[in-house]
Amino acid sequence: MNHYEIPPFTDKGAAVSFGGPPAGGPGKTGAETPQPVNSKMLMPTGPAADFKNAATLADGTHIAVTTLDGKKSGFKGKVWVWAPKEYNDPKFAKSGFPVMIALPGGAGYPSNYWMGTDLGLQSSIGKWYAEGKSKPFILAMPVLNPGPDDKGVYWDASDIPGQPKMGTWLTEDVPDLMKANFRTVKSRDGWAFMGSSTGGFAGLKAVLKHPDKFKAVIASGPDVVPDSSLWKGHDKEKAENNPELLAKQLIDSKGPDVYLAFQVGDSENNKKTLPDVQKFIATYGKGPVHTTLRVIKGGQHNAKTYVPNMGEGPIQEISKVMEGPVE
Repeated sequence: MNHYEIPPFTDKGAAVSFGGPPAGGPGKTGAETPQPVNSKMLMPTGPAADFKNAATLADGTHIAVTTLDGKKSGFKGKVWVWAPKEYNDPKFAKSGFPVMIALPGGAGYPSNYWMGTDLGLQSSIGKWYAEGKSKPFILAMPVLNPGPDDKGVYWDASDIPGQPKMGTWLTEDVPDLMKANFRTVKSRDGWAFMGSSTGGFAGLKAVLKHPDKFKAVIASGPDVVPDSSLWKGHDKEKAENNPELLAKQLIDSKGPDVYLAFQVGDSENNKKTLPDVQKFIATYGKGPVHTTLRVIKGGQHNAKTYVPNMGEGPIQEISKVMEGPVE
């Protein structure tokens, strides 16, 4: 019965609360939730989202899903979330936790493959935190694109003119959802991205474009320039979403500091991926743009390669410079 997900033998679909403002109750607008003065932590601002359980992990934590109607982007889509068991530990009851926005490769629609337990992202973060390698990140796992890429069309996680505003969705609406429902870190020191392939490009670009909001990214097997066919006729906007140009601007303006942890397999199907990343690092890895690269021996272009290797360097690199839990 549990296998076929038939209640009451499964809790899939059950309402999940992460201890944020109750739906329809106090904290609905955020006005009733007192924000501690001079605290590094931001209390949940509300309104509370309607989270439903998508999976329960062995440690009792839940991956939950909600449909977010993005107020700033105008895009409506699903977001999966997960909080480590420490989030509900009384010891951290007054602490804000860092958030990592995890983006998939491929279509990234209608689901985000990080929400599945088969890749072990959530359990790995719990393990890495216990080993002192990682911060206890809350994960946000939104859809990456507004539709399938069955015709080879994708949106480069950007606000392409005439298209759904996926850049705004990922960098404003999704963080707003997390702030509404979780105790988070006020400053950019508690906000990061991770992603593989097109999701790696999206996270890399988001951090370089919005260094005031995000401090770090783990980019696995990423593209380093935008290449969607939807950019045709929009060269100015395309340049505004080019990580190479954004990195140059950041260097010229002398900050703020960002931390880019790359990992690439040496057996990627696209043979240009590794040299392109190496060239990016050689050209732009200076001044406020801090870079590291883990080359995965025998590594291929897939999430099963990337997750275990995150624990061998990248998660440690960004955790060194990020904050949380904070009071």
